[in-house]
Amino acid sequence: MVGSDRPRGSAGSDPSAADGPGQTPDTSGSVPGAPDHAAKPPGKAGRNLPAAIAVGAALGISLILIMVFVPLVWIGVVSVALAVATYEVADRLREAAVLVPRIPLILGGQAIIWSAWPWGTTGVLSATAGTVLVCMVWLLLQQGLRSAPKNYLRELSVTVLVACWLPLLASFAVLMVLEDNGPERVLVFLIAVVCSDVGGYVAGVLFGKHPMAPAISPKKSWEGLAGSLLFCVIGSLLTVTLILGANSLIGVLLGVVLVVSGTLGDLIESQVKRDLRIKDMGTLLPGHGGIMDRLDSLLPSAFVAWLVFAILL
Repeated sequence: MVGSDRPRGSAGSDPSAADGPGQTPDTSGSVPGAPDHAAKPPGKAGRNLPAAIAVGAALGISLILIMVFVPLVWIGVVSVALAVATYEVADRLREAAVLVPRIPLILGGQAIIWSAWPWGTTGVLSATAGTVLVCMVWLLLQQGLRSAPKNYLRELSVTVLVACWLPLLASFAVLMVLEDNGPERVLVFLIAVVCSDVGGYVAGVLFGKHPMAPAISPKKSWEGLAGSLLFCVIGSLLTVTLILGANSLIGVLLGVVLVVSGTLGDLIESQVKRDLRIKDMGTLLPGHGGIMDRLDSLLPSAFVAWLVFAILL
């Protein structure tokens, strides 16, 4: 997707250092040639573990309080997270000489998210189509009409990918909270994803020996995937039964499909970062990387959870 240009501030970074559910311990200690902020002594899984746990716990508690007391604030949380994540991804792409239009992507992403509130799926699809059309014209005109834009097809294709990958998938988390028992559905979804992450991390660190996708993410193991599956199914079964009052089999199905979607989402972002030769999309969250590095598994899982709830509840 990109040429030989190396991104600023990430020369020599090892894209395999991206972590997620199902990872095995990184015993290398640091990434050769990585910038100073990436060379600090990591935790057992290649991260600053205390910082990662503190940030994760703070985010989790905050989201639970929002769901319980002010669920509509969730829309604002999603919109802010997506604005930052879109900026991170667009900035990394531009560093790699892929000039996606940041302003239309960020503003269009906000339109996609907020259109879900009054107009539901019709608003989301309309705003997505509008964003794509604006980006098509923006890329056409950004170099002026006197000379043909360079790499128009490549940059338009990546732009559409970003619009669908980030705000479109995230909009299903907003659509979910607007349904009957919406806050409870979002809470079940978030707990399931957390259970998957925790189960994958624990099993990967303790038992991980067989790499699952070594060419994309060498630290992911089949043992970690099994841990994700066990924890996520148990967590989903309990929360669907106790919070939603629904059939426990729905919880089992939800747990299985969320592990699949979350793992694939994490692998997809890992491959994107490998193509870009970077370790993280950003540095905003200590021990985690950027906002996008925490949304990789949540974005496809939001759509999958919304679909399961829409069909079965």
